[in-house]
Amino acid sequence: MTEDTREPSTAPLSGLFEAERSAEIVVASFGDTTDARLQEVLTSLVRHTHAFVKEVGLTAEEWAAGIRFLTETGHTCDDTRQEFILLSDVLGVSMLVDAVNHPADGRLTESTVEGPFHLLDSPPRALGDTIEEAGLPGEPCLVTGRVVDTDGRPVAGAGIDVWQADAEGFYDVQRPGEVPERNLRGLFTADDDGRFWFRTIVPRHYPVPTDGPVGGLLKATGRHAYRAAHIHVEVSAPDIRTLTTHLFVDGSAYLDSDAVFGVKESLVRTFAQVDDPARAAGHGLPNPFRHVDFPVTVRRGAQP
Repeated sequence: MTEDTREPSTAPLSGLFEAERSAEIVVASFGDTTDARLQEVLTSLVRHTHAFVKEVGLTAEEWAAGIRFLTETGHTCDDTRQEFILLSDVLGVSMLVDAVNHPADGRLTESTVEGPFHLLDSPPRALGDTIEEAGLPGEPCLVTGRVVDTDGRPVAGAGIDVWQADAEGFYDVQRPGEVPERNLRGLFTADDDGRFWFRTIVPRHYPVPTDGPVGGLLKATGRHAYRAAHIHVEVSAPDIRTLTTHLFVDGSAYLDSDAVFGVKESLVRTFAQVDDPARAAGHGLPNPFRHVDFPVTVRRGAQP
């Protein structure tokens, strides 16, 4: 077969498909888009997707398998489960989006992903209350902290929304009928000095759901499904940028291989054992107990 030595066409693009100029042809179809940001995102998406297909030499069978995988991912989503977010999580995209939107500057408490188990109607609780209402086994724990801005001024009345897994690695929504609704959840209001404190139990590491297509992807790639033990913390106030973060348990398994890449070194804290009967009694805890302090620094100003 004679080699085709013709120069690539420099004629104006038309809708006629050419593999060599596939991305440019598709991008040109967005020329009348009035939303500039939509046009920018779609243009970049098409260019990168077409480059990916060409780089790996994607076969028709692989393309079809990918379509089936995405279809199954959509079918797995319901009112309490978002498999697409899980897919984004295990590919590191969720953490990257968070990092792009919340760059670390050395002063602010670092953010991380919200995760799939957050509920908007966390129960309001008084400072010092326990968020564990089911009498579940686990090491009793006191969590303390203080919310300040980058100038060290307290954020009085900040909302502190917390939620976590239990000592066996389950959230309340995973044990319906076994534990009270909203167990191991609480919405606290910081005092005038920005301080907050509550009682709980030390959480355990746990696996992300593996009974769907994302679980199959993890298995196929030889990856485990576990998240390091943590307490979710979301801090909000009218004049600050809401912070969504985690308080990781030092010494937990999977800190260096969290399934959703959510661990940041600054968020790993020691849950120290305290043997002090008087202090335990003062907080309504058995002795001994674990204690962790989690100071939080946030940025004042409007939401982005």
